[in-house]
Amino acid sequence: MNKTENIRNIAIIAHVDHGKTTLVDHMLRQTGIFRENQEVVKRVMDSNELEREKGITILAKNTAVKYKHTDANGNPEVVKINIIDTPGHSDFAGEVERTLKMVNGVLLLVDAAEGPLPGTKFVLKKSLELNLQPIVVINKIDRKDARAHQVLDEIFDLFLSLGAHDHQLDFPIIYCIAKFGIAKSELDEESTNLVPLFEAIVNKIPRPPSDSVSPFQMLVTTIDYSEYLGRLGIGRVDRGTIRLGSPMKIIHREGGIEDARVTKIYTFEGLKRIEVEEASAGDIIALAGMEDVDIGETIADAADPTPLQFVSIEEPTLAMNIVVNNSPFAGLDGKYVTTRHINERLIRELRSNVSMRVELTEQPDTFKVSGRGELHLAILIETMRREGYEFQVSAPEVIYKRIDDVLCEPMEHVIVDVPDEFVGAMIENLGSRRGAMKNMIQAQGNTRLEFVVPARGLLGFRTEFMTETKGTGILHHNFHGYEPHKGNVTTRHKGAVVQLEDGLATGYAMFKLQERITFFIEPGTRVYKGMVVGENSREEDLIVNICKMKQLTNMRASGADDAIRLEPPRIHSLEQAIEWIGNDEYIEVTPKSLRLRKKYLDHNERSRMEKKATVVAE
Repeated sequence: MNKTENIRNIAIIAHVDHGKTTLVDHMLRQTGIFRENQEVVKRVMDSNELEREKGITILAKNTAVKYKHTDANGNPEVVKINIIDTPGHSDFAGEVERTLKMVNGVLLLVDAAEGPLPGTKFVLKKSLELNLQPIVVINKIDRKDARAHQVLDEIFDLFLSLGAHDHQLDFPIIYCIAKFGIAKSELDEESTNLVPLFEAIVNKIPRPPSDSVSPFQMLVTTIDYSEYLGRLGIGRVDRGTIRLGSPMKIIHREGGIEDARVTKIYTFEGLKRIEVEEASAGDIIALAGMEDVDIGETIADAADPTPLQFVSIEEPTLAMNIVVNNSPFAGLDGKYVTTRHINERLIRELRSNVSMRVELTEQPDTFKVSGRGELHLAILIETMRREGYEFQVSAPEVIYKRIDDVLCEPMEHVIVDVPDEFVGAMIENLGSRRGAMKNMIQAQGNTRLEFVVPARGLLGFRTEFMTETKGTGILHHNFHGYEPHKGNVTTRHKGAVVQLEDGLATGYAMFKLQERITFFIEPGTRVYKGMVVGENSREEDLIVNICKMKQLTNMRASGADDAIRLEPPRIHSLEQAIEWIGNDEYIEVTPKSLRLRKKYLDHNERSRMEKKATVVAE
């Protein structure tokens, strides 16, 4: 028997929070990767600090398990299952698109209550285009509001709408409770483990190609780093066999060919990389010794350097400017603050973040960074600040395209689940953002609304959505496509409160103003002229001085000091700050602080530039 007959390569794909990483946890446990008494954190695959904080998968990761199986002839065999845990959020779709090149099948996980959502459609579409064999896993069947049979019908309709082939429509169905590590072939079946799922993988997912004699060829779909070995290229061996020390060629995306030699070969087992002497077609491996290799490039036998085709990555839809910090507090927190530092860091990001773009602008201290959405850009910004970088970012802007000489803009497919009482407010809000309602389904006191909304119309929507639904609504959205420009959209209806001078914010001054202002800072915060310290209750900007001190006299006013009671400030997270700022504002990002500010700090200069902008617009 050829070695590749005992390998299966699968990716687990789903909308965000449908249980992918939890399921992988139990697949690892039930195949003996962890000792019985070993304590393991939940969502062990989400090893990135930001992934743990946000509870989402950001980076696709490789693992592998060995499953003991009995073949059709009753003979025992061990099957190696390479597993890729992919992100569910549409902003990280670039991770999904490229990693699907490594696998022969997918587990499509769908929540038994929520059913297929925008992210489900996106990841399924990509896997069907690559002709991958799906296994449908309906998860969370223990939910009180689970509707597994209806959800299965919705999944089948989704397959049909995406043009699935007959063999893809003949998908196995597994019912699952991932948090308890239980899988069933039928809803009423008794089960205490994931054996039905493992059996479906072994029996239904095609074996990888078994051509181990042709010249070696592998497409690099992921990059990793090792402190000792440097850059590691990860991918599935498309054909041939690779041995330690073999001379190779790297075929770069732009067509250049470079010599390389393999210094280490690793396969995956559980959460570890296992060093091996050689690897053959079908297995997923990591190679060391190729410092200049990038995602989408081919490593091939020196005697036959033929490139493999890389998957096409969809273009970014949102752009922001990253600017060298020039505020009065510049350089106080950050370790890396110059144009050179920021430029080097962004170039490094491009080597592994294939769906991101970086462009130089006319200003030497400004870089235009484009990505798949606000979260995609926010993760980069947050990662950089934690690494010691200091800079400023502008408000996000959508990327327009001219199609058949018509100006078009990116649209989002939006699904909101809200209690019935908030339906009117949602329709009104999304309608004012140029959203077109496509569907409305009511069930058990909740309503699901489907809209197609301009991407720029969603800027700032999430905060309003949570406020209007009192935190009870659920919002999902995904890139829908480009459509003709929909006209003006107003996304912020309240003005900024701008500080008049440098100093320390005082409770006395803030108390006097709080009736018409929601503050973003606390008393005692150092502020500077032009810094945005709050939100006005009206549309226009408001200039204030929150550094005023109470005038001291010899006479004591009865109970005056006791009367100062301030409302808690609204402290923005990075994503909330990105949603809130306007085109004339920046977020000042440092390792210790996030500050909102006007682009032009001086009030006279700001007025002059606004008049100039008005004249230009006219």
